[in-house]
This record gives sequence, C-alpha cells and structure tokens, in this order.
Amino acid sequence: MRLLIVGTLGGQLTTATKIAMERGASVTHAPGTPEAMKVLRSGQGADLLMVDVNEDIGQLVELTERERIHVPLVACGLGTDARAAVSAIRAGAKEYIPLPPDPELIAAVLAAVTEEREDLIYRDAAMASVIKLAEQVAPSDASVLITGESGSGKEVISRFLHSKSNRADKPFISINCAAIPEHLLESELFGHEKGAFTGAVARRVGKFEEANGGTLMLDEISEMDVRLQAKLLRAIQERVIDRVGGSRPVPVDIRIIATSNRDLAEEVRAGTFREDLLYRLNVVNLKLPALRERPADILELASHFVEIYAKANGTNLCQSLRKGVSCCWRTNGKGTCASWKTPCTALFCSPLVLRLMQMRSVCRMDLRLRWARANRRLLVRRMRRKQLRATWLGVQSLMWSVISFWIRWITVWVTVPMRPRSSVFRSAHCVTS
Repeated sequence: MRLLIVGTLGGQLTTATKIAMERGASVTHAPGTPEAMKVLRSGQGADLLMVDVNEDIGQLVELTERERIHVPLVACGLGTDARAAVSAIRAGAKEYIPLPPDPELIAAVLAAVTEEREDLIYRDAAMASVIKLAEQVAPSDASVLITGESGSGKEVISRFLHSKSNRADKPFISINCAAIPEHLLESELFGHEKGAFTGAVARRVGKFEEANGGTLMLDEISEMDVRLQAKLLRAIQERVIDRVGGSRPVPVDIRIIATSNRDLAEEVRAGTFREDLLYRLNVVNLKLPALRERPADILELASHFVEIYAKANGTNLCQSLRKGVSCCWRTNGKGTCASWKTPCTALFCSPLVLRLMQMRSVCRMDLRLRWARANRRLLVRRMRRKQLRATWLGVQSLMWSVISFWIRWITVWVTVPMRPRSSVFRSAHCVTS
C-alpha cells in the first residue's frame, strides 16, 4: 500500500503518517501539488492520495486526469468545516477525513483501498486445475498468457500469480491496451521525455519503469497496434526500453503477464498479431473456463458477493441469505423448503437477491439447453406424444360437445313443441265457446 500525503494536513502530518505506517503503508510526503505530480511522474506511484483540503484539489484532479494517472483521492480537513468538505467532494475527492485523524477511520480507508477484491473463489474441478498450474508457474519469471472470455477472472489470476511469485513485495502494474488510444499507448508503456510531443510538459516514466522489479500486466494485448508490437517485442527480449523522445535505453527487470479474450493464433493468421511476439508471451498458457462451464462456482461466488455487500450495507442477514440461496438452488426452484422460506421471504425481494435468482435461472437455462442438444431424439418423441395427446383430447372434447348438443336439441324438440300445441287448443276452445 503506497500512500502519498499532499500538504501539511493542518499540522497533523506526523500523526497521520504514523497511523498509516502502523497499518503497513509506505508513506511519501509532497508539500504541494507540483511536488505531488513530480512524485507521480517519477514512477514511485501511489495507491492513495491523502490531500490537505487547503490545497487546490480540483487542479490536482485535473492534472492527474490530463496525464492519465488513475489514483483515488481523499481530502483531509477540520471536522467542523462542512463547506470545505463539500467543496472537496465536488472537486473530485472520493472521501473526506476530519482532522485530527482518527486511527480507526484511517485504517478503514486504507483497508478499502487495499481491499482484497481479487480473492480466488472457486470450487469447480475445472477451475481447480487452472489454479494448480498457476501455483506451479508462479515462482518462475516466465511470461504467462492468460486467455478466456471477458469477465472470466483474468486479472484476478494475474494478481494471484504476482502474489505467489518472488516479486510479491514489488509493484503490480496493469494497463488496459484497449482503453488507451493508439497514439498514446506507446507513451503510457515506455514513458516520454520533456518536449517529446505536444503536451509533454515534463519527463514521465512509463508502466515498464513503474513496474521495475515487479510484474506488468498487459490487459487485452490483442488490441495493440502491430507497429507497437515490434517495440514491445524488443523490450521483452532485451529487457531494455526507449522512452519516447529519449536518447538512451533504460534497463528494466519485470515479469510480463498478458491477457486476451481472443484466440491469438487466429489473430496471427489474420495478420493482426505478430507471431514472434506470441511465442514470447505464450511461454505458459492459462485458459480460464467461463462461469457457465464451472457451475459449481456459481453458488460459491454468489455467497461471497452477498457477504461483501451485506457488510457494505450494514445488514446481518448474510448467513440466512446464503442458506436460502443454497436451499433454493438444491430444490431447483420447485416445491417449498421450510428451512429458508419463512425467515427469508422478505429478504428475497431485494434487488441483490433478485439478481442472484436471475443468475441461477440463467445457469438452469444453460443446463437445460445442453441436455436438450444431447437428447434431441428423445425430445422429438416427447413432443410428438404431447401433440398426439393434445389432438386426442381435442377430438374427445369435440365429440362430447357434439353429443351434448344433440342430446339437448332432441330434448328440446320432444318437450317444448307440446306446450304450444296445448295452449293453441285451449285458446281455440275458448273462442268457440
């Protein structure tokens, strides 16, 4: 956890630094915004900015956004100054911490930033085999290519590899190659010198130098332009980089982890990805199965996220909800289950539970489709039987309708005409008399 404190924090700088260091954070101090930007450009980086409310927070947020430096920012100021707190939040601060600093509050903020959102939650055998291979290759420095559909957990596995490697105490830097425009990606990766292009107001190190000694994850590497792939290949081979506008190569010591949701072999055949770069990256390949291919993980993941959001919302019904979802899953949505229906009736009306039920329905639908493809002939026979049964029931219903109609008509024809006849005779008899 790297904490950068900007400003004096109203004279509470020493106290805040001591509290943060006791919580395991490495603290760097910058007197003002210009010094903070120098620290961020130098490659030291930060996981959190703690800024004095008297500093120009809006300017700092604007500068970090302009230079594409993504780091959360919290403001610190006197607890009685509500106007300053509102202004800081409007300027872009994520949170406001009142001074003097409360150890528990600072610990909560640091925990929120360093929260282990990358916990490996799995139960299915298909995912267990992938994790076993990842544990085997983690201690080495070999490049790893992680493939799988979007949302299958490629970044989670990347962080797991870094945490199990010999570089775990060094930085883990990730960059999304698909989210950065082509003409800016080179500068983001390799850095640039002052005046290298319009807007390069100062020298800035790239992700390669920032990750020096640690791990660099290249997310969605298949989106990288072919011309930039050549420079990336040289950096991987020679372990040296050239900054944009620079005159001297810079040595780096990093491990490369690349991810892609495409088949890179197909991209090579299509001419959009370099074959030699694929060989350099694909030293070890981890192919992640999609969630629908590991149904045993769904309930485990659902329980994990329920627990997280229950704590975030201050509810204590996580265990009941987990039991309810588990029972509902086992009964496949049919019948009743007294162990969860009564205590969880109101709870299952929440949007979170409705989302979990929707996930369960999607999985059930996927399993049904698989079974239908495997038993197509049996389904055809069943459909024909249902059609014949429906046809026979329709014929029976029609026959009974016809018979009932004729019985009623004959009954009316026999009984009703006698009455008018007698009434006519009575009226005629009355007239003649």
